[in-house]
Amino acid sequence: MADNSQPLARLKSLDALRGFDMFWIIGGGAIVHEAAQLTKWSWLEWMSGQLHHPEWHGFTFYDLIFPLFLFLAGVSMPYSFEKRLYRGDSKKLLYRHVLLRGLALVVLGWVYNGLLNFDWENLRYPSVLGRIGLAYLFAALIVLNADTRGCLLWIAGLLVGYWAALKFIPVPGFGAGDLTPGHTFTDYVDRLLIPGKMLYPGKRDPEGLLGTIPAIATALAGAVAGQFLKKAQYSGAVKSLLMAAAGVACLVAAWLWNFEFPINKNLWTSSFVLHCAGWSLLLLALFYLVIDVWHIGGWSFFFVVIGSNSILIYLSQHMVDFSHTANSLFGGLISLTGQWEPLWGTVAYLAVEWILLYVLYRNRIFLRV
Repeated sequence: MADNSQPLARLKSLDALRGFDMFWIIGGGAIVHEAAQLTKWSWLEWMSGQLHHPEWHGFTFYDLIFPLFLFLAGVSMPYSFEKRLYRGDSKKLLYRHVLLRGLALVVLGWVYNGLLNFDWENLRYPSVLGRIGLAYLFAALIVLNADTRGCLLWIAGLLVGYWAALKFIPVPGFGAGDLTPGHTFTDYVDRLLIPGKMLYPGKRDPEGLLGTIPAIATALAGAVAGQFLKKAQYSGAVKSLLMAAAGVACLVAAWLWNFEFPINKNLWTSSFVLHCAGWSLLLLALFYLVIDVWHIGGWSFFFVVIGSNSILIYLSQHMVDFSHTANSLFGGLISLTGQWEPLWGTVAYLAVEWILLYVLYRNRIFLRV
């Protein structure tokens, strides 16, 4: 837990990496898909394939986007808590802050899924924002009461416990250890406890309740990285090197565990947590080294603008017709591009989103949840 000493400056690499992460789901991925379809270039087709989820077991780059965001929320915890302690907040106020933030994200997830339609029977209660909110809440409570060693023990306990539950607890009609879609202990618990509808009605929901347990470990892994980055005894370059080494170690551990407990985003398996932690550490090490250590950050401004209002743009995509605005502003020019019209239409869509985010950034308007 952070003390009330003078807080360190905010890491620029955090907003940049968060923006890089969000870029792929607010238009970057669609640009790659359109470019691959138009050009048929093999490397673009490979990238396009990486921007789809596998049907069940396995891993693509697209699977990293959600856990990387949660990991980065964890990285920011030690900095955020230290800042609040420095300005005089009590631990009681910190508890209140994390509770309200976690619950606010859960409610925003419900709003995203149609809460205001007041159709309770058909509302999907699990959500991406809801999982982030719950995982953040419980991870934050652990971080506020445990040191780095304690957080690592919690990570180990959560991952081993989740594996044991799915491996050994029998599911009525399917037995124990069945990881077929709809047959797992995770799916069974979610069907018992979650009201409303699921993403796959009557079977399962990838953002269900039980899968949030290992997601807490994802946030804790980020918090451990944040605690490490705050240490003064290492240079920035050494921190980057050690984070990269830890990332490789996580990838090796995930590869080994994958033979017993497959990497699977839908179930948020323990091997998936380690695999994502590995890639997240490698990306954080790279962004931190280049932006915060070498101070080569001009290129990252595009991503910083996105990362500074990540929750807002995630919600806005669902509620604002950016396509209409893009067509109104650029439709005439886009129509002149012939077969490239779908690609330039997607670029215009992303440009409108970014311009909105830039205006908010320049006026220091941020959605703080």
